[in-house]
Order: sequence, then C-alpha cells, then structure tokens
Amino acid sequence: MTTGSPDFDTRRLRQARFAVAAVFLVHGSVTGSFATRIPWIQDHASLSAGQLGLALAFPAIGASLAMPLAGAVSHRFGARTALRGLLALWTLSLTLPALAPNLLTLCLALFVYGATSGMSDVAMNALGVEIENRLDKSIMSSLHGMWSSGALLGSAGGTLAAHMDSDARVHHLIAATVLTVAGLIACRWVLDLRSAPDDEPPPRFALPPKSALLIGGIGFCAVFAEGASLDWSAVYLEDVLDTSPGLAAASTTAFALTMAVARLLGDRVVDRFGAVRCVRVGGFSATLGGVLVVVAPGPLVAMGGFAFVGLGVAVVVPLAFAAAGRSGPNPSQAIAGVATITYTSGLIAPSAIGAVADATSLVVSFGLVTLLAFGLVLGASVLKTSDRRTAPGAAGAPAPAPSLQKD
Repeated sequence: MTTGSPDFDTRRLRQARFAVAAVFLVHGSVTGSFATRIPWIQDHASLSAGQLGLALAFPAIGASLAMPLAGAVSHRFGARTALRGLLALWTLSLTLPALAPNLLTLCLALFVYGATSGMSDVAMNALGVEIENRLDKSIMSSLHGMWSSGALLGSAGGTLAAHMDSDARVHHLIAATVLTVAGLIACRWVLDLRSAPDDEPPPRFALPPKSALLIGGIGFCAVFAEGASLDWSAVYLEDVLDTSPGLAAASTTAFALTMAVARLLGDRVVDRFGAVRCVRVGGFSATLGGVLVVVAPGPLVAMGGFAFVGLGVAVVVPLAFAAAGRSGPNPSQAIAGVATITYTSGLIAPSAIGAVADATSLVVSFGLVTLLAFGLVLGASVLKTSDRRTAPGAAGAPAPAPSLQKD
C-alpha cells in the first residue's frame, strides 16, 4: 500500500537509508572475513609469495571487467532485485577461495569473487546516491563508514577463527550463510527503482562516460594513498624506523579505525562545508601526513602522519561516487566508471610502492604518495555537488516515483 503523505514517504525513505547502510555493512564484512584467512588459503593451495601476489590481482581484474555490466542488470531487473541477487552472489562467493587446491583454481575463484563484489558495489552505491539526492543531505560518507565497520567486524571474526585454528572452508561457509541471510533481509527495504517501459536499455558493456574520468582521477589519488598506507604502514615502521612488530601492526589497525570513524562522522562535515572544501582540506591533511611520514625521526611521528593521511582521504571516495551519480543521465554507468578507476588504483598501489622501494627506498615511495595526496587539493573542484537535483534511478533511466513498499 502506498500513500501520498510526505511524512510517510520520508519515513519509508529513512528505512531505505538504513537498509542500504546494512547492505554496506554486509559487503564490507565479506572483505574482512576473506582478508584474515589469506595465510590459510596460501598454505592450503601451496603457493609461494609471488604466486599469492598474482592470485590477489584477480579480484580487481574481475571487478574492473564486471562493473560496467551493473547498469544493464539494474535496468533489466530493477534496482532492488538486482541488488538482492548481486549481493547474494557476492556473499556466497566468499566460500570459493578456501576451496581452491592450486594457483589456477584460486585465480578463477578470486576472479568470480571480484566480479560479484564489483557489480554489487556499483548497485549499492547507485542506490545510496539516489537516497542521498531524495533526502537532500549527505549520506555517502557514513555509508562507506558502515562498509569500513563491516570490514573491521569481518576481520574480528576472521581473527578469532584463525586464533582457534579453524578450517577456513568451514569458517567461510558459516560466514557466507549468515551474511547472505542478512543481506537478503536488508534488501527488502531498499528503494525499488525501475526504468519506464519505453526507456531504451543501456548497453550491456559500456565504457565510463567522460564525466566520470576526472572524478575517477580524484578517487584514484585517494585510493592510492589509502592502499599504500594500509598495506605498507607496518612495513615502513619496521624497516625504516626499526619499530617492534607489535607497534608496527598497531599502526595499521589505528589507520583502519581512523578511516572508519572519519567516514561515519563525515556527512555532517560535508553538509556544513560542502564537498569541494572538504576534499581540498582533506588533501592538505593527507599531504601533511605524507610529509610527516617521510621526515619522521621515530614511530610516533610516522603514526601521526598515517593518521593524517587517513583523515584526509576518508571521505573522498564516497564523495566521488556521489558526484558521479549526478554527473550525467546514467548514474550507474558513471559510478561504474569511477569504481573501475578506484579499483585499478587499489590494485596497482601496493605493487607500485614496492617497485619504487626496490629501485630507491620506502621513503621515496611515500614521497610519491605525498604528491598524489596533493593532487586532491588541485582537483577538488571536480566534485562539485551543490546541485542536489533528483538523480536518475539506479538503472540509468529517468526514475519514476520509487516504490518504497516491501515485496
């Protein structure tokens, strides 16, 4: 049953917001659950470090190739049904890597894992942008904060499972079952956006629109700094500053917590000061953090530097997705384009830092991170989001009045 009451519509829209937040939490939990069991998976498949590195490139490859398909899936089935199916495929794909007995099967499993991750990522971000537009206030930062919280939650469960020396196949089967059920329940309350019958479907595989490229460039800089700090901060403290392994590991956890908290609180700041100003100030913060890391005489200064980097880049990717969703007539296609660029950045950042470090030093590597962080200051203006007009629906067509009722 529907009603014309504005209060009713607002209440159901808030329900949809909380539902999408739960979807982000579930999505992040899958990532955290997988990451903590990588050592078990490596041992099970009898992989060298180099072979593991090759296999871990396949999630990003699968995501990058599959994300442009998300718009066509949403157009064909509607936003709610598409998200429900794609999210279930993503949660269930968690079981695949631990089953792989060798390098080839692990690469194939991780390709599927990444492809389902990328398509569900586009679908949930498109719905998040739609809700943000209809509420006329920023919510994307807190949604990505929920993703980070889910990653921490999944990591905590994975850490406990690893400490108990449990079989990752059993752990991931249980986690996948719980997360699949949770995701299906959450999807009952998301917006059910559908394209008009006479709307032309988007191409099944579309390149990112030009409007997404500059926005994606900002996301590239932020994700590069984030990935480099997350993957290399502990190594930096140990190798460059001769820090104990325990303190070095704590710096990585602290960085992840900083990112999660900043994203959860970021929407109020964005609503008050605007996206461009927030990204520009964030760029200065990340640049300052990079400088502190490079010149740090000891671990505390370096940890402070990594914290400034985390604070600086935390809200950039959520704002990039929001800007992409308003940048043209096809939000899913634009979001897929930005997501593809950011996934690519996350893929190359760890290896690029390692390559530069091999050729020079880790200090020089983080000099590169500092330069990319300053790119946020220079390019912040491409994220203008002052026009909060109602964006097209997740399928990329002019959205009809959404059905806010449950199935």
